[in-house]
Amino acid sequence: MTAPLAQRVAGAPISWGVCEVPGWGHQLTPNLVLREMREVGLRATEFGPEGFLPDAPADKAATLASYGLRAVGQFVPAVLHDPGHDPLPQVEAAVAGLLAADAGTVVVAAATGTDGYDERPALDAAGWRTLLANLDRISAAAAGAGLVATLHPHVGTMVESGEETRRVLDGSGIGLCLDTGHLLIGGGDPVALAAEHPERIAHTHLKDVRLDLCERVRSGRTTYTEAVAAGMYVPLGAGDIDIAAIVRLLENSGYDGWYVLEQDTILASAPDPDTGPGPADAVRASVDHLLSLTPAAKG
Repeated sequence: MTAPLAQRVAGAPISWGVCEVPGWGHQLTPNLVLREMREVGLRATEFGPEGFLPDAPADKAATLASYGLRAVGQFVPAVLHDPGHDPLPQVEAAVAGLLAADAGTVVVAAATGTDGYDERPALDAAGWRTLLANLDRISAAAAGAGLVATLHPHVGTMVESGEETRRVLDGSGIGLCLDTGHLLIGGGDPVALAAEHPERIAHTHLKDVRLDLCERVRSGRTTYTEAVAAGMYVPLGAGDIDIAAIVRLLENSGYDGWYVLEQDTILASAPDPDTGPGPADAVRASVDHLLSLTPAAKG
């Protein structure tokens, strides 16, 4: 039996500006981020980037447990298109940490091999064959360990757009992490994807975005990083994505996975409560908005 939606809401350190990209703004401490997660009502989180939590799998789980949090997954940007590179060891290391924390999902992104998400190379037919084959290898390895692997379409990776996401759905059996913000920014339609392929969606990153800044990224007038710094991501319900429709479609299809609230943020400095709202306030607003949709989720 599917758990109520309210019991399937998780957070992620990126909402506090914690990111794997070098130079991505001020990085807050795990103590502050994890404490504020609990204060806003979250009971679960993704691990965050490498180095945010302790390296040892058991220590990752223990750190989260000390704050009353459980793990639900880990974002793993891995190079999948290079025939000379095997991504499995990196994914298997993530699996070890997830198993120790009793988490269920590996969230893989098709990394370019360079830092950041502002540029990406074109992928030829051979690269696509390698990428799709690696996705199936990763999916099988995760399943063998009792976990679910998903592919996360992500701006600035080799799978960014709606067309590229469809190519993954057609050419691989891996599950999908529906990231509502990245898919829209990349030119896809998250509502249509939730309606047309709910059976492939195994994990969800709920984001809301400002369409004006999204369109500047699509057109190349603004880099992705500049748009994030300018506030492209906003609390759920404050942007231009039909979050209610997506949640309704997923819940009506029998989706029983997590809704990970992500509001990608770049911080110039540590938040000062005396000067205005901080990341925790934005996450709290997203939690409140998502829970307000619960009565209508199965409408």
